[in-house]
Amino acid sequence: MSTGRGTLAGRIALVTTAVAVVAVLVAGLVSVGFVRSAGDTDARRTLATLADAAADSATGTGRLGGVALAKQRTRNQLNALKIDFTLLTRTGATSGGPAGGLAVRALTDQERAAVVAGEPLSLTRDVGGTRTLVEARPVANGGVVLAQALSDASVVRGALGRIALALLIGLAVAVLAGVLLARLLARPLKDAAHTAHLLAAGARDVRVPPAGPAEVAAVADSLNVLSAALATSEGRQREFLLSVSHELRTPLTAITGFAESLADGVTTGADVRPVGETVLGEARRLDRLVSDLLDLARLGAQDFRIDLQAVDLTELLGKAADVWRARCEAVGVQAGTDLPRHPVHCVTDPTRVRQIVDGLAENALRVTPAGRPVVLALYETPGAAVLQVRDG
Repeated sequence: MSTGRGTLAGRIALVTTAVAVVAVLVAGLVSVGFVRSAGDTDARRTLATLADAAADSATGTGRLGGVALAKQRTRNQLNALKIDFTLLTRTGATSGGPAGGLAVRALTDQERAAVVAGEPLSLTRDVGGTRTLVEARPVANGGVVLAQALSDASVVRGALGRIALALLIGLAVAVLAGVLLARLLARPLKDAAHTAHLLAAGARDVRVPPAGPAEVAAVADSLNVLSAALATSEGRQREFLLSVSHELRTPLTAITGFAESLADGVTTGADVRPVGETVLGEARRLDRLVSDLLDLARLGAQDFRIDLQAVDLTELLGKAADVWRARCEAVGVQAGTDLPRHPVHCVTDPTRVRQIVDGLAENALRVTPAGRPVVLALYETPGAAVLQVRDG
């Protein structure tokens, strides 16, 4: 039944998605930094190589010779690469290239003089608000200056697009994997919840197959243990009720039988007192049994309590025989006793001993055919007293 709360699968999917988004953002930021640094380094290296080549050409050591740099072919090649260039005269003045180009504005007068004096320069500076790479090389009778905007030189922009696409694909895969993982993790829990509802409805033969991670499998094992415990508990309850029915039937039968004999006038005179004592004793036993049941119900005990006291077993079996004699005669079974003529004392619980004797007598009476005896016997051995219920 839904309670308006989010499902575990949904929460796991959200958590995995959030983790994937954070991971993608971190990876993207780190990648951008690395790519930008690597792109700038590559652009710087490329521009420096072109500057060296231009210097060689200007001094006549290259294939094109000193005049080749000013040729339209070289100009077109540099323009294709979006590289601005200019030449420096002996006095440090610029010669060639656009008058307002980056190369013309890139160096100060002192820096131009340093280049003409033979000092190469590699700079990165803002030229008119544009972040620019500058490479200057001295040549015979002057120098050569190459300048390129970082936005034109770096490959970061194209690389960032590819990185973003790769990260988005990775994010989509992570989200899909998170949803599938959430469903796989939640499936055993759904099975466990279904089993719990079946247990609540009274089913006891259901089991949850252990599946999933160890924690989820532990939940399944716990439900299986609970199911087995409930089955055992209910089995004990049924056995308990059967036992109680036997325990209550014996004193009730005795009380009913002796009360009927008194009511019908069958028992009169001197027999009334012993019959009354028997009825009273059985009523007290019945009261003790009812009290035991109340104690078990209130305290949740696992068994009856034991009240030890001094007991005359001869007297106890004699009173039991008086009760069972009437029941035996009602079904045509002979009732007898085999008791010593002297008291046999023992420290025990008379109520529990009587319950045991009554249970054995009940079973004996059930299987004894008419005309055969059921005998309550007691005899002594060294250090022990033995009670018997013998059937015929």
